[in-house]
Amino acid sequence: MPWGSMISLFFLSFIKFMFAPIAGRGMGLNFFETYFSIVAGGIAAATVFFFSAEYFMIRAHKKRKTKILKFKEQGLEYNPKKSFTKTNKFVVRIKKTFGQIGISLWAPLFLSVPIGSVVAAKFYGKSKKTFPLIILGMFVNGFITTSLSYLF
Repeated sequence: MPWGSMISLFFLSFIKFMFAPIAGRGMGLNFFETYFSIVAGGIAAATVFFFSAEYFMIRAHKKRKTKILKFKEQGLEYNPKKSFTKTNKFVVRIKKTFGQIGISLWAPLFLSVPIGSVVAAKFYGKSKKTFPLIILGMFVNGFITTSLSYLF
């Protein structure tokens, strides 16, 4: 087994889960080596970011408050960033259309595993079904993307 390639693919799937199977095929790995490497990397990343999402959200809130206070101390007017970006609209559309299952299964694939896991935790972090759905999504999406990569 080419362990170096599998470890590289593991870490690549932390960030770019959707495109990692293409690299696996390019490294000369077979279907199962690629599939299990990217799924393992995706699950590891989802675990880290899902369970640390609350820390990231609190940190972002504190950073935003500090920025607003700095502007007020300097006597400047604070103009917040545009809150309805294309990505935000996409996430809200998925949430309204597919709900918890859609966010948990598809957000880590289309956004990225870290961002998708944090988004799922933000919307449905209190539900006990969310994390198992993310794991299921890693298996299903990994199979689909790896199959497509090795088919074409």
